[in-house]
Amino acid sequence: MEKRPPVIAVMGHVDHGKTTLLDYIRKTTVAEKEAGGITQSIGAYEIIHKGSKITFIDTPGHEAFSKMREQSAHIADLAILVVAADDGVKPQTQNALEYIKKENITCVVAINKIDKPNANIEKTKSDLANIGVYLEGFGGDVSWHAISAKTGEGVNDLLDLVVLASELQDLSYDPEASPTGVIITSKLDARRGGIVGAVVKNGTLSQGTLIGTKSAKGKIKILNDFLGKPVKSLVPSAPALILGFETLPEVGEQFICGDEVKKLHVGSISTQTGLGKNIKEESTISLVVKADEAGSLEAVRGIAERIPSDRPIIIASAGVGDIYETDIKFAQSTHAIILGFKAKIDKAALNMARNEKVMIIQSDIIYELEKELIEYIKRRNPKEMPSIEILGVFGGAKGKERIVGGKVILGPVKNQGVFDLWRNGKLIGSGKILNLQSGRKDVLSAETGVEAGLLAESDIDIRIGDTLIFI
Repeated sequence: MEKRPPVIAVMGHVDHGKTTLLDYIRKTTVAEKEAGGITQSIGAYEIIHKGSKITFIDTPGHEAFSKMREQSAHIADLAILVVAADDGVKPQTQNALEYIKKENITCVVAINKIDKPNANIEKTKSDLANIGVYLEGFGGDVSWHAISAKTGEGVNDLLDLVVLASELQDLSYDPEASPTGVIITSKLDARRGGIVGAVVKNGTLSQGTLIGTKSAKGKIKILNDFLGKPVKSLVPSAPALILGFETLPEVGEQFICGDEVKKLHVGSISTQTGLGKNIKEESTISLVVKADEAGSLEAVRGIAERIPSDRPIIIASAGVGDIYETDIKFAQSTHAIILGFKAKIDKAALNMARNEKVMIIQSDIIYELEKELIEYIKRRNPKEMPSIEILGVFGGAKGKERIVGGKVILGPVKNQGVFDLWRNGKLIGSGKILNLQSGRKDVLSAETGVEAGLLAESDIDIRIGDTLIFI
């Protein structure tokens, strides 16, 4: 048996400084490169502190990534729980603590942002005590240190605590054992195919080895270290990037290597979670979900499933990778919208979506994606958004301009307002009010129940029975 470095999960609430801490430790600018300033996938990094190797796992703090935090706690030997001194304990702080306790791993607390003018270390200690974390010198035995990830104050002392705590665990591995480890990322690259991130837990992982999980298997064609440099082999607790899986494995799965892989009966990730032929456009909201990697896909699906809606939300399809024409065709056939997280849109797919009027909601920031989906769902429900039911159409169309009349279902409807045009429960176009009248007089707005006349500009002919929903 040989000694191995510790695997450390850095956990805590969103924006409490987890990535900034790692950024300072690694002397890089990863935190600045994160979309919206928040970590949205698991990254594993290896550093050397006073001659000792340490592997860090940076975990997302946003609530949507609860499952990813659980997986990182399962992989880790020790956790650093980061709590901002100017913000105290927050929901994801408690969420991270639940996983730390569940996996029964040692925890070191980093009270961060002590450089802030409103930092209150004593209040933060008290907040932690209220959730059962009793720090040394404050009635307990949990090691802690006050730090500023921004300036670096206290960071070296925190690393000393981490090294000391890991030495007490006497971590070791068998270099002759068949390699095993845990999948931490799983994504599809347009040029190189499946790229899988993993942390080696035992044995020596080598290029050319057969590798498999419950959901996927293959042969390691290319093995890279966490910097992306090609290597022939890696030992625990090294992060690895692996190319060679025939299909994408699921995040959190354990991998095995060697002849035992041949005995595996794997089942690839199922992307179809709803049957298109059973989806009724009027009574459901159907989604096609795409994300850059498997862990992110689970987070987006979780968001879609918990958003309040007057209609059931059905995930008709979910998959890893960019958005292509096949996704547009499937969305069209199932009356779905496409929800893309950090997924690029192929040019041909974008043109097809425009021609077929398939809606795509896409963002690289998780909370913006959630916000846009909520807004879309509201727009699908005339009961929640200002709307007019069209009762009359007057004269012919002049270019894109039309004169129509209708009753305000929900007000106020404002002059110059932008609307979606709905027909028989389906979004078919959009437009804008150029002039609004009520009682033959120009008005700035029309309230609920009022009949109004509109000079409207629309890319689709407006008909009697249509509904204009204002956004």
